[in-house]
Amino acid sequence: MNMMTKLLKYKLVLLCSLALFGCEKNNDLSPEQAIIGTWQLAESLIDIGDGSGDWMSVDDGYEYKFTSNNEFTSNRFSECKSGTYSINMNQITLDFGCEGFSTGIESPDGTFIEQYFFDSNDLILRPTYVTCVEECGLKFRKRK
Repeated sequence: MNMMTKLLKYKLVLLCSLALFGCEKNNDLSPEQAIIGTWQLAESLIDIGDGSGDWMSVDDGYEYKFTSNNEFTSNRFSECKSGTYSINMNQITLDFGCEGFSTGIESPDGTFIEQYFFDSNDLILRPTYVTCVEECGLKFRKRK
């Protein structure tokens, strides 16, 4: 083998190693770490009750900003913009911290429990506080 062939093989091995190990992946993060950041509602799952639901784009969706100390802020409700969150298995509990705050659909008042998972780089929330005849959900995209 000549020197040029050896050098080419060395570069190829180096390039493959960088491709395999050089990038950070979200799926290596725990759910508690992966959720940290600002997420904006981008799509809503709409289903008329026949199981043929489609994700529909949302213009100027509300945001959640999750911090590492289990606090969040949000522009979802004008009456209350912050609170604390906890993660347990596949559920996230959002406890809006304003005294007397309620929308009338959650229980207890001011507490929203959502099933959640990550789909690629998107955060999917499915409410447990409303009854969906078919599938329903909200798709959030992480803001940079």
